[in-house]
Amino acid sequence: MSLDEAARQLEAAIHDARVSFDCIALEELERAHTNAITARAAVDAAENAIRVELERRKDEDAKGSAPEGRIG
Repeated sequence: MSLDEAARQLEAAIHDARVSFDCIALEELERAHTNAITARAAVDAAENAIRVELERRKDEDAKGSAPEGRIG
């Protein structure tokens, strides 16, 4: 998953959270609950994508800073 996908997931989470908020005001609790769950899932997916990218960059930096031909 790319950072673009992480951004898309966060946009989806914002939307679902707003829908959940509105449903609470309308006392549509089943729908509010469903949208709160989907918002959480989208945030979790975005967090995962960001974490993977951070780890990839750390690995890339570590490889780039190690002297050639030396171990350790």
